[in-house]
Amino acid sequence: MLTDTADAGQPILQFGTSRFLQAHVDLFVSEASLSGLALGGITVVQTTSNPSSSARLRAIARPQGFDIMVRGLVDGVPVTMHKTCRAVRAALDARSQWPLVREQMRGPVRVVVSNTGDSGWALDTADDATRLAADAAVPVSFPAKLLVLLHDRWCADPETALTLMPCELVSRNGDQLRRIVAQLAGVWSCPTPFIGWLLDHVVWANSLVDRIVSEALEPVGAVTEPYALWAVERRPRLVLPCTHPAIMLTDDLARFERLKLFLLNLGHTLLAQEWLLGRKAADMTVLQAMSDTSMRDALESVWAYEVLPVFDALGQGDEAREYLSELRSRLLNPFLAHRLADIAQNHAQKKQRRIEPLLALAAQRVPALAQPRLRAALEATA
Repeated sequence: MLTDTADAGQPILQFGTSRFLQAHVDLFVSEASLSGLALGGITVVQTTSNPSSSARLRAIARPQGFDIMVRGLVDGVPVTMHKTCRAVRAALDARSQWPLVREQMRGPVRVVVSNTGDSGWALDTADDATRLAADAAVPVSFPAKLLVLLHDRWCADPETALTLMPCELVSRNGDQLRRIVAQLAGVWSCPTPFIGWLLDHVVWANSLVDRIVSEALEPVGAVTEPYALWAVERRPRLVLPCTHPAIMLTDDLARFERLKLFLLNLGHTLLAQEWLLGRKAADMTVLQAMSDTSMRDALESVWAYEVLPVFDALGQGDEAREYLSELRSRLLNPFLAHRLADIAQNHAQKKQRRIEPLLALAAQRVPALAQPRLRAALEATA
């Protein structure tokens, strides 16, 4: 499945074939390349056995590219844009082409991007240090795959700059992934100089992605909204995959994380909770939920009385209200069929990530604040 253009290697290695990556990272790089502002092409690596992922992989690197449909409201005016993404130059299946994946990492890769899902960083007991051998089978977990690839890179080219940019929705995702991989390197008794290189030479970027990608196109492509943000924490030696208007370097990533996590992500989770508990229609969308008076009122009440006071206490109230005003327009986008069934996947884990930190922050900053709906949602079994 390796395309001819990948023989010389691409500077961007991407783990994941999701519609989000297609409409976010892949599209950004494609758009930037038109102005000569991209690092280069992308090699996409599939790490799961999901049949739909396999179908996307077969089509994602075709020379004609793939379609991204951008639909929504811009300043209240309906907008529809058809874009063609041509950034992906090669596609590999880690299960059957692991030696080729390892070969790519020993080449000119400068940036590694990932989006492996809610449980993508879980380790597997089947992985051990024997996976480092040149002829070893592919590791099971993503952190173990990454460790093997980083060890290969250290052996082949320890000097060239390398940046890892996880897009998983985990607070300070770069730091978290760095910790997991470094701990695994210790368990595997990797050489001390390699662990030092892994910790100090490799740049583990913390970032926050914000874009609603509601539907997949077949066999590859996606439908997304006009709004897009990739906030990246500024740090020395950071290498970005491209320069793009939606990529923002910042010294205060936490401000962006709080807005998205406690307003957009939490809002999605509360709508999914109402959908689950109310046994609503199986194909109900976010737009339909926001048009349901009881569901909308419940969400607006939480935002107003249980979330915004926390932002006020942080001195971020005006910013939060401005974000929320735009967010309402995004959730009321008449062109996106964003199904609550999709949002409700891994619902319990999402509640822990999106509600518990807000409750903890409120306890620190506004201890007298009552948050009954949030506490009830967290404790509910749905």
